[in-house]
Amino acid sequence: MKIARFSVGDGERVGVVEGTEIVDVTAGMPALSRDVNAWLESGPRARTIMALLSQDAPRLSITAVELLPPVRPSKILAIGGNYTSHLEKIAHLGIPIGRHQIWFSKQVSCLIGGRAAMVMPRVSTCLDFEAELGVVIGRRCRHVKAADASACIAGYTVCNDASIRDWQMRSPTMMLGKSFETMGPVGPWIVTADDIPNPQRLRIRAWVNDELRQDGNTSEMRYDIGAQIEELSTVMTLEPGDLILTGSPAGTGIESQPPNYLNVGDVVRIEIESIGAIENRIIAEE
Repeated sequence: MKIARFSVGDGERVGVVEGTEIVDVTAGMPALSRDVNAWLESGPRARTIMALLSQDAPRLSITAVELLPPVRPSKILAIGGNYTSHLEKIAHLGIPIGRHQIWFSKQVSCLIGGRAAMVMPRVSTCLDFEAELGVVIGRRCRHVKAADASACIAGYTVCNDASIRDWQMRSPTMMLGKSFETMGPVGPWIVTADDIPNPQRLRIRAWVNDELRQDGNTSEMRYDIGAQIEELSTVMTLEPGDLILTGSPAGTGIESQPPNYLNVGDVVRIEIESIGAIENRIIAEE
């Protein structure tokens, strides 16, 4: 099932995507929650209710609505250097990669939908992209073993871990450069975990202005999704809707010498097999 957050008419709603249409399961039913996290936390029961409501609910063309970020996370957690192909390409930068997972935070205020514009900030022209599989947490959990991690996952989405690279390099935490406004395109929806039998076998690609820049597979991850959830949940409680960015394959702009960063007017398209695609245009900050 594809679950989307969207805006039309009287504000935010939750729907189910079927083909080129979105079924407005919350239409005309004030008692139903419009908080997507509540639906995700309900798991299989929520999907059953959505399927029943979809039979008679109004249908809208996807092009007629504004697709919002499909998650409302309390935190966005992203792993660095998780694809060997990417590490090989950035070796010239001398970034230290140790024996443990490297994590940083993106602030939730950076999230935008899968068709919204990304803003080139006035303070930099070093805007880069990273195609990534996003993992959406479905239930509150702590101290999860890697073998049990799948039970905590609500679904998967497409992410662009966009960065302002010069600001990223200003601090070892990387947080500022990763958290500029609009540097978190996500979408276009969440595909529930039961529809993705093996998230470690998905092709992931990125284009800039129709030029293929990244072409990898989630099988390349140095630390798989289970290992990531075990590491994170050892430290903190993961909440429904929390978003984990799982790393990016080779092909980003920073890998070139000199770097091949994005420009105003460029369009970045990121597509992940069995999930969908997001497409965001770069505009100048007003």
